[in-house]
Amino acid sequence: MSYKKPNASRSAYFAYKIKNMEQKISIGSVLKPQGIRGEVKVKVFLDSAEELKSFKRVLIGGEEYAVMSVRAQGEFAYTVLRGIADRNAAELLRGKEIEVFRSELPKPPDGRYYIADLTGCEVVTANGEAIGTVASVTPAKTDVYTLETPKGEVSFAAADGVIESVDVANKRITVNKKRFKEVSL
Repeated sequence: MSYKKPNASRSAYFAYKIKNMEQKISIGSVLKPQGIRGEVKVKVFLDSAEELKSFKRVLIGGEEYAVMSVRAQGEFAYTVLRGIADRNAAELLRGKEIEVFRSELPKPPDGRYYIADLTGCEVVTANGEAIGTVASVTPAKTDVYTLETPKGEVSFAAADGVIESVDVANKRITVNKKRFKEVSL
């Protein structure tokens, strides 16, 4: 069996495939068309709808769209995307998730984390007692974490004093056992 060196176009193809396997993060959802010129109303999953303005491109249904303009209004944004020229085109995006490449997200401020980084973290007490694994986080004034445990799902509010530390690199969240028991369901 002989080894054949890939040609330049084949190498470029693999470099393209690797780049496109980069992790994507959901930042919102298209709710509905807005008006007749292709604008869409977006439910933003970021801290503020204003943050959507920082993205030059987004992915919707696997397709890439250039962001032409964003009007933020509360937790919603009204967005114009290149290639979406009318209400009919905008209607096709209804209900679809809006994603960006992980590398395009800004680093969160100290003490703040992306939900994607928290999902899959092991939750333990300060003594090292394993409680479960983060299955999801529901954003709210006080975020609600849902854990998968050997006994089923357990939810808890991230109220003051519950979470002692978060180590995203090692996928580990340490909680105060007493406070955890007070707020968990």
